[in-house]
Amino acid sequence: MSTLAELLARTTREGTLYDRLPDGRLRCYACGHCCPLPDGAIGVCKVRFNQHGRLQVPWGYVGGVQCDPIEKKPFFHAHPGALAYSFGMLGCDLHCGYCQNWVTSQALRDPRAIAPPIEASPEGIVADAVRLGARVIVSTYNEPLITSEWAVAVFKEARTAGLMTGFVSNGNGTPQVLEYLRPWVDLYKVDLKSFDDRHYRELGGRLEPILDTIRRLHAMGFWVEIVTLLIPGFNDSRDELTRLTSFVAGVSADIPWHVTAFHGDYKMTDPPDTTARMLLAAAEIGRENGLRYVYAGNLPGQVGTLEDTHCASCGELLVARYGYLVRKYRLTADGRCPACASVVPGRWGERFSGQIASRPFGAGSRVSRVKL
Repeated sequence: MSTLAELLARTTREGTLYDRLPDGRLRCYACGHCCPLPDGAIGVCKVRFNQHGRLQVPWGYVGGVQCDPIEKKPFFHAHPGALAYSFGMLGCDLHCGYCQNWVTSQALRDPRAIAPPIEASPEGIVADAVRLGARVIVSTYNEPLITSEWAVAVFKEARTAGLMTGFVSNGNGTPQVLEYLRPWVDLYKVDLKSFDDRHYRELGGRLEPILDTIRRLHAMGFWVEIVTLLIPGFNDSRDELTRLTSFVAGVSADIPWHVTAFHGDYKMTDPPDTTARMLLAAAEIGRENGLRYVYAGNLPGQVGTLEDTHCASCGELLVARYGYLVRKYRLTADGRCPACASVVPGRWGERFSGQIASRPFGAGSRVSRVKL
């Protein structure tokens, strides 16, 4: 019986995001590791590898498909209530001990992570998304940067069908991969996990490539929202949150920042769960440092108005939420506050189009169910 790595090695094609070095190695640019790969070597991500001088990359499968409210991603300033057709592959360039998607992201590192690949095509994925009424297609569940070529193939079909596209990513990018994605990706959520390089190294990365990615994403015109999972004892000190939120505000005070609640998962079960009071305190730090749109997540009904969108100019309620449920929508057709006419940054529709679902549900009837 073939191993998962052997199965995935057969579901590849030559990638785009690489150069040949003078010594014959290949330099991969899909993520911030920029792995130099001699013939036969595999990258940190475990899914991109040098085969006889060509970089082979994941292709033609999904590791999971699901329909989510767009608020789950979370995007709060992009078509509230929209259905986000979410797909992922396998593998990741980091190895976070608290990963909630470890069954897919760590499938090549952890034998307990069993998520067999399912044959798929861009056309089939998009057809299913259209059938289900999705407004957005999102690459998520594993790290989408390391499967960028496949995501772009899906997104090209999605654009033809009139759908928006998004990445839910750890943000460990490169200038090359962001230029490659720019024509095809509308929305980009970055997990800013910490503002301490030592912490990032514990997770398998470095802080600076993530900060550089956030700067570039904003400058290049992606719609960016940032999430920090607040983990007691890991990244919740006032000093670290002050530096983190000051950085985000320095890129743009209009970038929405979501601070969300940790609960024990995967290999990190020792820290206590994040409380609503902790989220409220972190959110206040973000506001003190100039962020205009601060949200608290994962604890519906426990964080006061921090699930809602308010006008940053006059305080008017614009979008009321309970968890992923949109309870009220008051933006004008051109994305302004109805009370003071201030422009609200985001990607809004001309009207609220209703909400298909306020919780995730299964999808994929047109994605082939043949396991590879």
